[in-house]
Amino acid sequence: MDFGFTVNTPRAIYLDKIDPVLRDRIVDREPTTLLCIGCGSCTATCTAGQFSAFSLRKVQHLIRRGEYESAKKSLADCMLCGKCRMVCPRGVNTRAVVHAMLQIL
Repeated sequence: MDFGFTVNTPRAIYLDKIDPVLRDRIVDREPTTLLCIGCGSCTATCTAGQFSAFSLRKVQHLIRRGEYESAKKSLADCMLCGKCRMVCPRGVNTRAVVHAMLQIL
């Protein structure tokens, strides 16, 4: 019977099943990653974000969710200009975080 809608597959992420090894390696390399509160200041000033779909806030969210392949594809758009580091209210060394993510992923 057709009810006129479909049910999407759930995107629930079970955090207990995620392998945290890569995330922990990023945090070990750049501990200021833990200071991020996800305010979006980095994304608002991002030069690459004006010309592409790059968002550092989204990349960090993907890493926390264990979606490493999506994060790796998105990181290719970062220009490493450093504007995000200048506006971060928590003092996260975002440029070093992105560099660490690129090397580890």
